[in-house]
Amino acid sequence: MATVVIMPKQGQSVESCIITQFNKKKGDSVKQGELLFAYETDKASFEEVSPADGIVLDIFFGDGDEVPVLTNVLVIGQAGESIEEFRPGGAAAPAKSEEPRAKSQEPEVQAPVSASTTSTPTAVTTTTTSGAISPRAKNLAEKEAIATADLQGSGPKGRIIERDVQSAIESRPKLTPLAKAEAKATGATATEGTGLGGSVTSKDLSAAKNPVYGADFEVKPVTNMRKIIAKAMHASLQNSAQLTHHLGADARRILELREKVKKAMEKGYPTNITLNDMVGFAVIKALKKFPQVNTHFLGDSIKYFNKIHLALAVDTDRGLMVPVVKNADDLSIQGLSNQFKEIANACKKGSIDPDLLSSEAATFTISNLGNYGVEIFTPVINLPQAAILGVNTIVPRPKDLGNGAYGFVPFIGLSLTYDHRALDGGEATRFLKQIAIEIENLEFEI
Repeated sequence: MATVVIMPKQGQSVESCIITQFNKKKGDSVKQGELLFAYETDKASFEEVSPADGIVLDIFFGDGDEVPVLTNVLVIGQAGESIEEFRPGGAAAPAKSEEPRAKSQEPEVQAPVSASTTSTPTAVTTTTTSGAISPRAKNLAEKEAIATADLQGSGPKGRIIERDVQSAIESRPKLTPLAKAEAKATGATATEGTGLGGSVTSKDLSAAKNPVYGADFEVKPVTNMRKIIAKAMHASLQNSAQLTHHLGADARRILELREKVKKAMEKGYPTNITLNDMVGFAVIKALKKFPQVNTHFLGDSIKYFNKIHLALAVDTDRGLMVPVVKNADDLSIQGLSNQFKEIANACKKGSIDPDLLSSEAATFTISNLGNYGVEIFTPVINLPQAAILGVNTIVPRPKDLGNGAYGFVPFIGLSLTYDHRALDGGEATRFLKQIAIEIENLEFEI
């Protein structure tokens, strides 16, 4: 009996995945546990292995295709078995077609046919993105001396396919064999020919540009994750009224606590509590006093949360991720520190639960650029959250020490971006001031 392999559902918030690479093709023999294909969500990469022995009877998608979760991807069975009942949407087109699918042929989501289809994906940290030109198109372009840099691709995601190259061949003048060989070797081009029947001769070819003065750039396709981040950031700025207030907090207290933690760790203290952990702990204290900030703005209504779900921006090799610590207000500073480290490591390994990356899962976000020496910046809100805190580096600033004495004191910069539709400027300023107060008066046992 044939076995259908579906696109797994990686978390409740994931609706589709991108196939980055197929490791098998139609007609290949496959053993149970062998790698079939790699795929990615907007944040993590995975691999799908074969649930059974057999032959790959058909593949319904190609590299770079975006596939809805729970949709049939390929079928494994024995030679001669019918696969038409498993084809998504009942489409009869062959797999990996160079032609883009029409909207009416978009695959429909189907439930898995049997329990054997639900194999366990293995998270990986590498990502493979499909190229900007298909192999057949590339071979044809090289054979016919067609420059592909200026071609407009008509394939999926703007990919150059064979018919694009064929169209370019048909639209240019015919080249003599000598002219074609010279064009292939030098990259020279011609817009019109003086040979028989208007054919292009070697004399008609314009000299190729000196490579020393050639193009000093490389065009690379945008990764799926970068597209998702760009879309979210653009939507955030387009669909909200964002304003940023900046304030400094006296950092002497948290620097003193940091030194105590370092000394305590030498004597067996179990947790390396960082300045970022302390700021997060102070933010939680401030949010408890300003519940109107711990909200989601929904347009016609505001959702007030009884618990604080604190998100932390994490820089990874694949891009910026913002995982959330659920019920952060229930944690001690040691617990918060451990949770921050756990979700950050999971993001860097590519094994983070996709549900923890949803902006709807968090009620407030912290983005810390202090380690990079950034003195001031404007963080962008993760909608529908009402605000986000940017944490800056610590710099010395003059301060009145009392009795007419002034001195330089370390200050940590705080930048609060808030949605002016959800919060007034006054309450946003008071909340930011409260964070500074909590930082300057922070207490915890060491």
